[in-house]
Amino acid sequence: MRIKSAEFLVSNSNVAKCPQNKMPEYAFIGRSNVGKSSLINMLTDRKNLAKTSGRPGKTQLINHFTINESWYLVDLPGYGYARVSKKAKKEFQKFITQYFEEREQLVSAFVLIDCRHEPQPIDRDFMQYLGEKQIPFSIIFTKADKLKPKALERNIENYKQALLEGVWLEMPNYFVSSASNSVGKEEILNYIGAINEQLKEQ
Repeated sequence: MRIKSAEFLVSNSNVAKCPQNKMPEYAFIGRSNVGKSSLINMLTDRKNLAKTSGRPGKTQLINHFTINESWYLVDLPGYGYARVSKKAKKEFQKFITQYFEEREQLVSAFVLIDCRHEPQPIDRDFMQYLGEKQIPFSIIFTKADKLKPKALERNIENYKQALLEGVWLEMPNYFVSSASNSVGKEEILNYIGAINEQLKEQ
């Protein structure tokens, strides 16, 4: 799939105020500083569609972007180490949970994981939550350019083993990406495109 247009539509913290039409949407979420904004800009071929920052926790609202006038890319606040108040984090958690549990237009989530790190409890807990709520999701391993090929392969294999030793019977669908050299771009967009085609046929 090729992205011909990508436009910011709306930001809010109230799920009820999200777009009311039936266009499918794909939500991107991950721990703070995982490279989410850079990934979104890479996927859409836009330098500043999602605001990048050296300070983790820049995204603090539900952000809808209209892609190809046919689906929404949703940028959600990061979880984890964002430098925001405890009250703000509780508000994030509240509307993120509401979004995932109430948003009928959500087709799939993408959980972003920094490929350089060992499995973190907060990521595993969040994926378990999605699984328990039967919310479809894929993992995107980010920052693949930061590791040599063998180290990357080893880290992802370790991640697989960690998930399979826990609550998962099989490894969730996953992609490997790098915002700096567009690794994974075609695979992720084609995956979304294939789902959109299936939805049209239903």
